[in-house]
Amino acid sequence: MKAKIVPLYFKEGKTGKFDSQLKLLKKLLNDDADILQPLALGAPLSKCDAVVFPEILGEAYRSVEAFRAISVPILIITSEFATVSMWDWEIANYLASKGIATIAPYNIDQAKLYCRMAATKRKMAGSKFLIFQDNPGEGFQPDIFKSFFWWEDECTANIQKKFGVTVERRSLEALGKKAFAYTDADAKSIWKKWDYPISAGFSEQMAIQAVKLYMALDDEIDSDSIIGMGTNCLNESGFCNSTPCLAWDRLLEERGMLWACEGDTVSLATKYMISQSLQKPLMMTNIYPFLMGMAALKHEKIPSFPENFSNPEDHILLAHCGYFGLLPRSYSTEWMLREPVLEIVDADAHMFDARMQIGPVTVAKLDASMEKLMSVKAHLKEYVQYDSTSDCRNGGVIEVSDGKTFMERTYSHHIILVEGDVSHELNALGKIMGLQIDSF
Repeated sequence: MKAKIVPLYFKEGKTGKFDSQLKLLKKLLNDDADILQPLALGAPLSKCDAVVFPEILGEAYRSVEAFRAISVPILIITSEFATVSMWDWEIANYLASKGIATIAPYNIDQAKLYCRMAATKRKMAGSKFLIFQDNPGEGFQPDIFKSFFWWEDECTANIQKKFGVTVERRSLEALGKKAFAYTDADAKSIWKKWDYPISAGFSEQMAIQAVKLYMALDDEIDSDSIIGMGTNCLNESGFCNSTPCLAWDRLLEERGMLWACEGDTVSLATKYMISQSLQKPLMMTNIYPFLMGMAALKHEKIPSFPENFSNPEDHILLAHCGYFGLLPRSYSTEWMLREPVLEIVDADAHMFDARMQIGPVTVAKLDASMEKLMSVKAHLKEYVQYDSTSDCRNGGVIEVSDGKTFMERTYSHHIILVEGDVSHELNALGKIMGLQIDSF
């Protein structure tokens, strides 16, 4: 999907530069944007995702109310290189002083990125998340799962109000029965076509059950409007003979389908808008700040955090379902299918033992109101292993600039980890999506 962008010119008239720059933008941004018919600033806008000024003039200083009336993101792309021209910062700064946000890319990749962001916003509107659950909180570990906001009607309403995404819920129990009904022979024939590295403890029965659940989930995608999926895979794991981890990897590769572990729709909304816009490796996982001490250690059944850091208060262990997190194979530097670790899943379940590139990362998450996006720069330092008695066989350790501030302001135990420092890109995403960026 391309962004629909309307070029705007000033009432004093279009110059020759406007026409030549517009022609250039249509060529340079062709893969990411449909440039529509130009309109005069102040004229009623046709339906679009953003507006662009191929040329911006001093008349802007006298057109504040016309700018203020624009309800979509405002791009300023005035150079032949698909960037803002340096002398146009004056106008951008003036508009900012009046509370009018503009987006001024300083390289062509940014210009294309902003187009993808605008297209993602439109794609989300009218789309659907498909979540499989029955009675959240009534299954395993109800004392934990009953505290999660994503089960609440208010959360679902907030997602729809902000992004236009509806949440459809279907029965996980029925999904499990559907998966069980497939024959072993059918599952084996599919498994033979795949080439996955597996651990010594990963059995043929685990593969069969994983494929059956994949088949069931794939069959449930009955509409192009479905852009993300999830199951209450831990709390209600008794309904399935497997976990959906491998299914999510396959559906991402085959359909571009995004997923949410544990049916977390807040994480799913965060993942979708970042993944589709930035096209960066990312995953959802749990955080265990070193500052949490025994509250974190006991949950993961580990004796201690790594002790090789001079500033342990700024470090956070990342672990989910026994390993680093559900990182797709295509996003990984190392990846292997392994037997399950958690006691609350079926003996024939599975999980990924995967690693992301060591180096800069960004922690992101939408808040409960869907009006703020957390954006925290971090550094993925190392991986740490614990023995077979723990729930963390291979976790990651990140360092943030201020662990105490992180503790005071983090939104959830679930976070989205994005490879690289994408803080500036998230600032732009905030402008496109109408989100306040919460950096700390």
